[in-house]
Amino acid sequence: MNAIIVSALLGVIMMFSSWCVKGERTQKTIALIGLFVLIVANLAQMNGWYVVNYDTKSMLTFSRFGLYANTLFFGLTFIYIWINGEEISKIGNHAADFYALFFFMLCGVSVLTSFDNLLMLFIGIEILSIPLYILTGSDKKSLFSNEAAIKYFLMGSFSTGILLLGITLIYGATGSFHLTIPQAGVKYEQFMTSAGLILIFAAMNFKVSAAPFHFWTPDVYDGAPTVFTSFMATIAKAAGFIAFITIFQTQYKALGYSWGLILPFVIISTLLVGNVTAVFQRSVKRMLAYSSIAQAGFMLFALYGTSTLANEGILLYMVVYSLASIGVFAVLIKMKENSIEAFHGLGKSHPLLAFLTTVFLCSLAGIPITGGFFAKYYMINSILLAGAGLWLVIVAMVFATISVYYYFKVIQAMYFVEGHPAIMELDKTYTYKLSVIAILLLILGVFPSLLFNYLYF
Repeated sequence: MNAIIVSALLGVIMMFSSWCVKGERTQKTIALIGLFVLIVANLAQMNGWYVVNYDTKSMLTFSRFGLYANTLFFGLTFIYIWINGEEISKIGNHAADFYALFFFMLCGVSVLTSFDNLLMLFIGIEILSIPLYILTGSDKKSLFSNEAAIKYFLMGSFSTGILLLGITLIYGATGSFHLTIPQAGVKYEQFMTSAGLILIFAAMNFKVSAAPFHFWTPDVYDGAPTVFTSFMATIAKAAGFIAFITIFQTQYKALGYSWGLILPFVIISTLLVGNVTAVFQRSVKRMLAYSSIAQAGFMLFALYGTSTLANEGILLYMVVYSLASIGVFAVLIKMKENSIEAFHGLGKSHPLLAFLTTVFLCSLAGIPITGGFFAKYYMINSILLAGAGLWLVIVAMVFATISVYYYFKVIQAMYFVEGHPAIMELDKTYTYKLSVIAILLLILGVFPSLLFNYLYF
């Protein structure tokens, strides 16, 4: 409860600071201080130091896993703003308003990691989604940004309607919004329950951009300002997965439903569409959009397992994927264009930046010694423990191999193609900030258990 209240208050504070504080650096500093306060408030509840007691009528349940996921999300947002604060200030006239939207989104994230009621699921998704619509269309001078915002809003609203219909059917069948199985002896309508679960499943697939509900992702990610695409493709998506896992491992499995046919179909479709389409992209930004779809396919493996390994795997995957993607998008922001040709010769002109970009791309591809290797290992191991079948593991490995090809196209352009990179003036401090992300990825690639130790204190 601490994180929900504090993040909402900080969002209001940032709104007023846009009137009172004019310096953009000062506004960024206030946002970073607010994030630090938010992390401390969440840790206070996680460790029992201080908890805001409020009767939520059993609609919210604050587990250690959910609170720890909050801490990771807040930490990732801190890194994101620390690196991209100056770029955020270049969009629009009031950077503090964007920071306020980030805090409101983190409030929605906090709801999604703790909901125990389908109504709270809906509220959390909407608190997270509405600011994303605004950020997508924040570059009002760009027709691509405006088009992306309209597409995202219309299709997001449509998926929300599907989600609400599914929730309505579940309530009509069971008489409850809670994520629990009806008590013994209580009759419930099986057909209506099945229909409701299928609709919720479809809506959640849309929110996490899983096939065949992925069609909005490339246009929205490509049209939105690159600095905001970075947040949308990482922290916002990962929060949707935590909510997806919660509802899948409670409501679906509690009611005894087997998804042995539809879930593999969604996973394979997502991996196929994301990886194969990314191969043919000449725009790095659009390639990363399809790459995010493929990464969603791997994260869907967490739905199979109820084991500790599955929970650890999704936490590691969302942290590693978010760090690597934030790093790649941060490099892309500094390029004058998004094409692969813009990276020609970067290895000679900017060797440190090229090396850091290589680390980020290798982590996304799952190359050993980077965090992405163990992230994929945990996901694959979790489905083996769940008994999903060796054939699904082989399919996953095949698509992981395909992903290496299109990630390494960028590496090849940097090191093995002569040319002059289309890069803007680069501050050394910016490169040093990116080095912090690369170091974290390498540490997690060697000692992934460091991320889980605090979870079990």
